[in-house]
Amino acid sequence: TAERFFQSRGYDDPANDKFFSRGIGDNMAWSQLLSGNSQVRKRFALALSEFFVVSLSGVNTIWRSQAIGAYWDLLNEYAFGNFRDLIEEITLNPAMGVFLNTRGNRKADPNKGRVPDENYGREVMQLFSIGLYELNLDGSQRLSGGQPIETYDNDDVTGIAKAFTGYDFDFNGVALLPNPSDPSKTIPHPDYARQPMTADSSRWQYPRNESFHSEEEKSFLGTTIPAGTSAAETLRITLDALFDHPNVAPFFSEQMIQRLVTSNPSRAYVQRVAQVFNNNGTGVRGDMGAVYKAILLDDEAMSEDGLSDASYGKLREPMIRLAQWGRTFGAQSPSGNWDVADLSDSSGRLGQSPLRSPSVFNFFRPGYVPAGSNSADNNLLAPEFQIVNETSVAGYVNSIERVIDGRAWYMGDVRASYSQEIGIAHDAPALLDRLDLLLTANQLSQPTRDTILTAMQEIE
Repeated sequence: TAERFFQSRGYDDPANDKFFSRGIGDNMAWSQLLSGNSQVRKRFALALSEFFVVSLSGVNTIWRSQAIGAYWDLLNEYAFGNFRDLIEEITLNPAMGVFLNTRGNRKADPNKGRVPDENYGREVMQLFSIGLYELNLDGSQRLSGGQPIETYDNDDVTGIAKAFTGYDFDFNGVALLPNPSDPSKTIPHPDYARQPMTADSSRWQYPRNESFHSEEEKSFLGTTIPAGTSAAETLRITLDALFDHPNVAPFFSEQMIQRLVTSNPSRAYVQRVAQVFNNNGTGVRGDMGAVYKAILLDDEAMSEDGLSDASYGKLREPMIRLAQWGRTFGAQSPSGNWDVADLSDSSGRLGQSPLRSPSVFNFFRPGYVPAGSNSADNNLLAPEFQIVNETSVAGYVNSIERVIDGRAWYMGDVRASYSQEIGIAHDAPALLDRLDLLLTANQLSQPTRDTILTAMQEIE
């Protein structure tokens, strides 16, 4: 886990001066993707991190990396769990609380001109549950008079924002540690960045008798929560209303298919998966383990027809390509620190880094279509191409070349051995066969193989 990674290296100790660090968050993320077991769980967690987005770049709590590490552990823990449980944990997660302003969000105060922050209320609807427009079960938009139907309006945002007031870090049981730079002061142990936020103001860092939760009536999405309802009951009603919305199944299912299988799933494919979201076969709604199984084992995902269909599949993201490199060739970090830097720079590095999205809208939008492209001409989505341009392509090629031969300083001591490849390096056709199998699942075209083989033989 991320927590174990930080603790085993003493990063939870203020004496090691890591409480403002974001870099060890990058190290943690790459250690998870490049090594260890539970690869399938981690792959699903990575897909979830691009749906329920929290970015290390936007987490400003004192223990920044520990906060994003707790978020990563949360996604892993609930990867095969229930969507309803996950969205509650995400709502109360400290990293999310900082990223989208739930932490410290207060009830309205007319005397101060203060109103509840609407950031999380808007994004939990738009991005994390129901989307902007009403959907049919197959993910297509429902229409009225030929126009899409909006799922919510500004009144819904204002109403639901009240539900997410009154929460802050829970310091119950959190030890105060000596501040190495000022012995007269203390620093709270990072456990507060790992446990759910609370609306119990007596458990805050600076306890108060006053509650900051809005006790007003709250109306949104056809749901009304009576005035005076407690924070806990308000949260339950609010999240139940989102979870029970008919949009959730197709909205979530289609984006997970996009992240894991193909950018342009058929409407029938989306509907089959959404049906499993609504009922896993035993009457359970939101069973994500069943959803992922439905995604990966669907006939459309398993059919060989997709291998020759130019409209099928997806562009592999840079961070997934690097993870594949590490897993394929046994990348190791002798120090155990996995000291990989932020790789977001597109001109000189990878052009993408896990848990480093530039905004809550992820690295790219699920409906992106490159203008003036074959995708646009054929009405095909190509989400990952939103981070592809002349600079990023050249930057990636140069970066991965340095990574492969061990010259990339931003990879720390992370290296691969290539022992099996070196053992057959004298046999260019055999080496090409191996790399084609491991890296492209034997999908290289014959002209491409011929070009590569010629280049390899010239090196010999």
